[in-house]
Amino acid sequence: MCDQDAFDDMIRYERRSPALSRREFGSLAAGAGLLSMLSPVAHAAETSGHDVEIKTPDGTADAYFVHPATGKHPAVLMWPDIFGLRPTFKQMATRLAESGYAVLVVNPFYRLQKAPTSPDHADFNNPDTAKLLMSQMGSLNDTTIATDGKAFIAWLEKQPAADDKKKWGVTGYCMGGPFTIRVAAQFPERIGALASFHGAALVTDQPDSPHLLVAKTHAAALIAIADNDDQKQPDAKDKLEQAYAKAGLPHTVKVYKGAMHGWCPTDSRVYNHDLAEDAWARQLELFRQSLV
Repeated sequence: MCDQDAFDDMIRYERRSPALSRREFGSLAAGAGLLSMLSPVAHAAETSGHDVEIKTPDGTADAYFVHPATGKHPAVLMWPDIFGLRPTFKQMATRLAESGYAVLVVNPFYRLQKAPTSPDHADFNNPDTAKLLMSQMGSLNDTTIATDGKAFIAWLEKQPAADDKKKWGVTGYCMGGPFTIRVAAQFPERIGALASFHGAALVTDQPDSPHLLVAKTHAAALIAIADNDDQKQPDAKDKLEQAYAKAGLPHTVKVYKGAMHGWCPTDSRVYNHDLAEDAWARQLELFRQSLV
């Protein structure tokens, strides 16, 4: 699991605003290669979303489930960053659902409290805020992720909107990045694709390092790495590339030049529109090809 050292200087970004408006979420423009955040989705599915509670062996997890209003669709489990479940991630889940997926975004800190689990406009550079967030993250470990992964996948399997005849996906941001590999390794027959966005501690020197679990997965992967994370750990991308090549799995391990850790959520102070849209478009293409 990730420790304080692995996160040093890795999540020095601030939340900018609680959420952006719905019109700021777009869809893949035909032939453009980027997703427009400034126009409505051209062929967006009408969605239905609601807050849900999921029983786990450790308590009751609060989450948000959103899916196209009709039909069955591949499910996607979404792990938020250290700032937790909040309006921005509900909007991101809705945007993904508009592209044809049944999306469950969870509060990973439900053992401590219901969402929201961080203050509005949280500043990780504030020592008290950083201490709070790191303490929350410290409540998670390999066992809790395995427990929750099992509970969340089992809950999704009972949902009429989730197509259990197709492969499913898992995505994660920041601390959620390594969770994607762990869940994919835990459910190799279920998870067909994973996407990690500025994932933290994907490669460590511990025997349970996420990159060492790649061979246990059957999932195609998108590993989107921030430029400054790559500068701090330049060998991580090579070890991830080697792990996926050795496993013979379709994958993209991409360093986003100019992107700072945390560039994908729209409420981050280091949000980079163009690079975030590129990563989103790659995610959609990954899911299109793999969740069948």
